[in-house]
Order: sequence, then C-alpha cells, then structure tokens
Amino acid sequence: MFIKIALFFILARLLGNPFLAILVLLIIVYLLDRKFVGIFPSVTKPFKRMNRISKLRAHVTMSPSDVSSKHELARLLIERKKYPEALRLLESIETQSEDSAEYWDDIGTVKLKLGRIQEGEQHILRALELNPRVKYGRPYLRLADIYKSTDQAKAVSYVQEFQQIQSSSCEGYYLLGMMYKSLGRTQEAKAAFQESIDLYRALPKYKKRQERKWAVLSMLRK
Repeated sequence: MFIKIALFFILARLLGNPFLAILVLLIIVYLLDRKFVGIFPSVTKPFKRMNRISKLRAHVTMSPSDVSSKHELARLLIERKKYPEALRLLESIETQSEDSAEYWDDIGTVKLKLGRIQEGEQHILRALELNPRVKYGRPYLRLADIYKSTDQAKAVSYVQEFQQIQSSSCEGYYLLGMMYKSLGRTQEAKAAFQESIDLYRALPKYKKRQERKWAVLSMLRK
C-alpha cells in the first residue's frame, strides 16, 4: 500500500494532474496483474471472441456439415449467453457427437440456463458417465449450483464428487470453497480456501504462475 501511495504522489508530481496520475496508476496495476496474476479480465478477449464468432458464423453458413466449427461456435455463444442460438447449433450436431462428453456437457449446460433443469441434468450426467473428469469436473459444480437453493443434500453430493476429482488444483479448491460458501457452509469454505493457499505454497516455481490467480482469490475470500 505504501508503494502505491508513493507511486501516486510521484506520478501526480510528474504529470501535474492527480486524476491523470490515478488513471496511469490503474493502468500499471492492470498490466502487472495481467502479466503476473490474472485476476482482472482481459479487455481484448470480448473483441477477439466477437471476431471469432463472426468468422465462424460465416464459415458454418458456407460449410453446414463442419461439426467442429459448429461446436466451437456454440461454445462461444454460451460464453456470450446466447443460449437459444447455441442450443440450435448443438442439436444440429447431436448425431455426430453422441460419444463426446464435452458435447453432452455443453448441451446440458445450455438447457440448465434455459430452465430445462431435468433435461440439462440428464445430459450432464451422461457426459460424466462418458468421462468423469470432463472439463476437470466442473460439470459437478454446475449441477450443485442448480440445486443449492432447492435440494442442498443433492448439491453437497455433487460438490463432494467434484472434490474427489480436483484434489491437486488451487483453482479446484477455490471453486469448492465458493460452492460451500454459497451453501452457507462457512467452515468448509474456509478450509477449502486454505487448502488452495497451502497447495500454492507447495507448488514448484514453474507451476505457481498458472495457479497464482486462484491462490490470491482464495486469500481474499478467506
């Protein structure tokens, strides 16, 4: 904190404008975070995603049989919360994707978002049958999130399934802590955040950059 205050006064003196100094300081903090931590979102990612969506839409129109491009487009649309369009694309490639765990998780996620809970859950469970570790176990957390207000026992069981898969990841423990927190299980949440922090400290140096974001978030939440 002292360093930030000192830097602010230096910048204010050099630039002659405290508001400009604040702006420059925020830019410096953002750039440092993007390089070393990664808590702040990328300002360029939404534009890159929009550009990719535009190109994929044009490609799919010209090549309607390209399953991989349709699936990629659907995933990007899910990120943008364009669920009806994503669902139409996913349904159009169901026959070619029956053995894909990632496909069933994606279409299940879309149906959950559209309020079709039972169908969505069945699709995600099918994905997990095909590959229990699909997307690093995150489908379990999606299901837990759906039931956290209506069926806490079921939500906890899905959290525990996720916990069995994510036993060596700072991100996994952070997500686990957030889910326990949403369930009102404060002590379990704190323990999960502490596990994330402890695991980060034990990681070799080359792995710490990859997990630093989740360790920092765990410290803030704890």
